[in-house]
Amino acid sequence: MIPSEINLKWSALQERIASEFDNEKPDIKVMLFLIGVQELGKGPQKFSKRQKEELMHIANCKLFSKMGFYELEGLDQDGWPHWKQVKTIPNYALLEQEMVIKSLIVDYFDEMEAN
Repeated sequence: MIPSEINLKWSALQERIASEFDNEKPDIKVMLFLIGVQELGKGPQKFSKRQKEELMHIANCKLFSKMGFYELEGLDQDGWPHWKQVKTIPNYALLEQEMVIKSLIVDYFDEMEAN
C-alpha cells in the first residue's frame, strides 16, 4: 500500500474505533493496547502500567509476526502469550516505521472483521 492509501484506511479505522468507544480518535499506542487485550483474550479488566506495556509488546509481536519477524512460543501459566524474534526488524526511518505499523494495524482489524 502507498502512504496516502494507508493514511486513508488508518483514519477510517480511527473513526470506527472512536465511534465504538464513544471517544476521541485513538493513536497508535491505544490501537496497540486494544490489539494486545484482544490477543490476551481475557476481556475487559484493569491492567497495571507494566501490564499495559506488555500488552503493547504482545501487539507489536503479533503484528510483526505477519511479516515473519516473530513466532508465538506459547502461553505462560497466566495465559499471556510469549513471542520469539526470529528475524531482525529493519531499521526503518521514523515515518516508514509509522506507515508499516499503521498498515499492519489496519490489516489486523480488517482480518478481525472478516472472521
